[in-house]
Amino acid sequence: MAANSSPQPQFMTSPANKNHSNQPLIDDIEYDQIVVPDKKSWKNIFSYIGPGFLVSIAYIDPGNFQTDLQAGAQYKYGLLWIILLASFAALVIQSLAANLGVVTGKHLAEHCRKEYAKVPNFILWVIAEIAIVACDIPEVIGTAFALNMLFKIPIWCGVLITGLSTLTLLLLQQYGVRTLEFFIAFLVLTVAVCFFVELGYAKPDSSEVLQGLFVPQLKGTGATKLAISLLGAMVMPHNLFLHSALVLSRKIPRSVNGIKEACRYYLIESGLALMVAFLINVSVISVTGAVCNSPSMSPDDQEKCQDLDLNKASFLLKNVLGNWSSKLFAIALLASGQSSTITGTYAGQYVMQGFLDLRLKPWIRNFLTRCLAIVPSLVVSLIGGSGGAGNLIIIASMILSFELPFALIPLLKFTSSKTKMGSHANPVAVSAATWVIGTLIMGINIYYLAEKLITSIKDGHLGKASKVLCGLLGASCLLGYLSSILYLAFRRNKEGTHLLALTGQEGLQVSELNNLPREDILRMQLPQQRTTN
Repeated sequence: MAANSSPQPQFMTSPANKNHSNQPLIDDIEYDQIVVPDKKSWKNIFSYIGPGFLVSIAYIDPGNFQTDLQAGAQYKYGLLWIILLASFAALVIQSLAANLGVVTGKHLAEHCRKEYAKVPNFILWVIAEIAIVACDIPEVIGTAFALNMLFKIPIWCGVLITGLSTLTLLLLQQYGVRTLEFFIAFLVLTVAVCFFVELGYAKPDSSEVLQGLFVPQLKGTGATKLAISLLGAMVMPHNLFLHSALVLSRKIPRSVNGIKEACRYYLIESGLALMVAFLINVSVISVTGAVCNSPSMSPDDQEKCQDLDLNKASFLLKNVLGNWSSKLFAIALLASGQSSTITGTYAGQYVMQGFLDLRLKPWIRNFLTRCLAIVPSLVVSLIGGSGGAGNLIIIASMILSFELPFALIPLLKFTSSKTKMGSHANPVAVSAATWVIGTLIMGINIYYLAEKLITSIKDGHLGKASKVLCGLLGASCLLGYLSSILYLAFRRNKEGTHLLALTGQEGLQVSELNNLPREDILRMQLPQQRTTN
């Protein structure tokens, strides 16, 4: 790669901060960076496009497809309002994650390491790692299902192949950040085209779809469980760490107006990406709801709709809409599964670097995460077949929903804090809205846990002593979960962000501000070849 001829250095590192964690580990390495022009122009938005599409992949991964299929099959269009609510919440929350990185120059995991003591920080790291593994499980199983649909490869064998395929896609790193972002955007559009075509042939009732979008309802005993799974599949905790780090790959003007412009354009870019993800999820539920509630369905197809998973959906679509529909679904599933693994790998890198100040090579990090996801996926697929693998996806989505508060609450507190964000802290209206959204999600989780505990003890075939013991154990776990959330919510922030530009004065800069884009972020994401003199 040719050396950069620009007289301005690509990175401006503080000479007084050589022992900082951002110091380069490898000398004479040239990195791709995207420099935003220091002038007001609507064309600047093209410099910001990219991170939102990488983040949006998590909203259309196989875990989303699995929960969307079951929601459409069991409740037709009745749970579409959950998708609308979750998409709106995702846009607000993801924009806050981007703002945190843009304003402070540090991502969420790094703020957690500085803010919390060693024990809470370690616990938060473990929870974040479990969330990444829980996110990776649906991607592994979904890709295995896609390989089975396209090439008749057994599910368990597809699980093993999936572990190797991601390493191949990670080779895209060497072609630069723009190439990777365009490739991910291409995969997102591929998924969108596949489901939009199927939506056109399924022809769901538009009035019923609109009613499902704007009239909240939870009918049936399993509706709450599916609603939580939909929320868990849409708003993922690892995405908050990922988005706050990806924005650090841009070199923006470090002034008050420059920061405001970056926050505004990242909001627009995230809105575009999440709008595509929202339409895809609505299409999946609408297609499934129209197909599974068709009066011309055969008894065999009706039976498949009772327990629909990713694998059964292909055969269902093949019988109802034709063979081409099954192939389109498989292509979309393969694209979403493989692209999601890339973003999951980067999220794992940022989480480990932020919480522990520890970095691993992307392929090593990906290998470890893949192993943790492949082992349970392989065991379940061998024992329970495609049905067991489908249930594992639902469980993984619920785990993500339960773990969301441990990333969401720190994000809300940090972005609302003037000691960290200065004049760019959340306005009162935004803070109130985000806390209402977060409280709603956490309230649903706690309600489901309490309901599940009471139902299991009441309907379980246990003795009186066993029921009392299980009740005490379950109540203790629920109390611990609630206490942890309250600790994060009511604990006062202690660490501030010492950046002069946060005071609101135009043009003030310090060396820490100039150390953007972050060298370590770019190195983890896009390592390049050595420059030659």
